Order: sequence, then C-alpha cells, then structure tokens
Amino acid sequence: MADEQVIKLLEEIRDLQKSHVENYKDALKNQQESIAIQRSALRRQRITLLVVGFILLAFLIVLALSSHSTIH
Repeated sequence: MADEQVIKLLEEIRDLQKSHVENYKDALKNQQESIAIQRSALRRQRITLLVVGFILLAFLIVLALSSHSTIH
C-alpha cells in the first residue's frame, strides 16, 4: 500500500515537473517575442525622431533665411 502511494506521488511530481518545463518554455518564447517587438518599436521611434529632427532643422533654416532676407 505504501509503495503504491509513493509511486503515485512520484508520478504526480514528474507530471508537475513536465508541466513546469512546458510553461517555462512558453514563458521564454513570450519573452523573446516581447523583446523583438520592443526592438522594432525602438527602431521606429528612432526613425520618427530623426524625421522630426530634420523637419525642425529645415523649418529653422527656412525661418532664418526668410528673416535674414527681410532685414536686407
């Protein structure tokens, strides 16, 4: 009787460990996907910042040239 209980308990532990490993694999996969999404978003933010910076620079140049030409 005690042997059957030990065997059942060990089987439950084994099954829980298998489940834990599968859950860990899923969590790891989700983390990798999240990192990839964050890198992509960061790349888009950098590009957007560069575009806005160039537009602002162009606007300031046009503003400086127009104010310079109105003075003379």
